[in-house]
Amino acid sequence: MTAALTADQVERFITDGFVHLPAAFPRSVADECRAFLWRETGLDPDDPTTWTQPVIRLNGYGHGPFQQAAGTPRLHSAFDQIVGAGRWVPRSGLGTFPIRFPHADDPGDAGWHMDASYAPEGEQGFWLNLRSRGRALLMLFLFSDIGADDAPTRIKVGSHLDVPPFLAPTGERGMNMFDLCTTMDAAGKLDSPDRPLALATGQAGDVYLCHPFLIHGAQPHRGTVPRFIAQPPLLPTAPLDLDHPDGAHSPVERAVLLGLA
Repeated sequence: MTAALTADQVERFITDGFVHLPAAFPRSVADECRAFLWRETGLDPDDPTTWTQPVIRLNGYGHGPFQQAAGTPRLHSAFDQIVGAGRWVPRSGLGTFPIRFPHADDPGDAGWHMDASYAPEGEQGFWLNLRSRGRALLMLFLFSDIGADDAPTRIKVGSHLDVPPFLAPTGERGMNMFDLCTTMDAAGKLDSPDRPLALATGQAGDVYLCHPFLIHGAQPHRGTVPRFIAQPPLLPTAPLDLDHPDGAHSPVERAVLLGLA
């Protein structure tokens, strides 16, 4: 099979923190999944008066078309190129679906952040560490066509490079995500003016593969058609190895080392 990503795309993943993979799974599968999700909401896709909340979250699904969307050869090829062959766990389905509706109210969840994956023993909340325990990638699966007004996920390009210096002193224990965001915000690095904005727009069936440290955020929906995405992690088989004696680091690891440099 032809590699999903070009060498240039892999290098841009290292510097930008994400790559847009068009047609990562079939549009027909996206349409089938979206029809199922509409039924799960209990709302009428043809009657906007039933869309009374700015966002509804549905739990993950792993059957039928959702499993198809998560496991295409094109995605698996990209995982091998970015994370490394044998270093990721195939997904059997997809995680939480935040469905965003055109609405005047603030959704209340639009702050800049990076995703986190675990809690140390005796702690609560979500934490992350320099070796990205429990997360190889953040992924954005588009199940509807998403334009600039349709609440696309906001991305701070290159922001994943700002995170490693804050995590390095915390060792294996790592840091609570909210504490990390507060610390980075105080240092002017959470919403850095030096990091340009990108929007995760695209067509149903596209996927954005994002570095686990990428700073991103939601936004209100100002369009007319509800936005359907999933945002699952890709799980690793082991934490990042930043000390390969032969220098054979994956692109995810190379980005962390670039941030530390």
